[in-house]
Amino acid sequence: MLDANRWLAGAELDLVVRRGRMLAFVEVKSKSGDGFGDPAEMVSALKVARIRRAASAWLEDHPELAALEVRFDVVAERAR
Repeated sequence: MLDANRWLAGAELDLVVRRGRMLAFVEVKSKSGDGFGDPAEMVSALKVARIRRAASAWLEDHPELAALEVRFDVVAERAR
């Protein structure tokens, strides 16, 4: 893990992780109970735009990682 719970550009990056040449920005969503849909549905288009903006700011602060492939992941957990 390279970073966690980092606020940049008006948004929080939950996790920034690296495996080999892949850099992943990971949004973590958790909900309890069965009501109101899946936790992954909580990641709206606006949230995605904010995460992308924060990820761009994070990458500007880490130019040594600029050559890595970048992906965005969502981890959804339903606690019971």
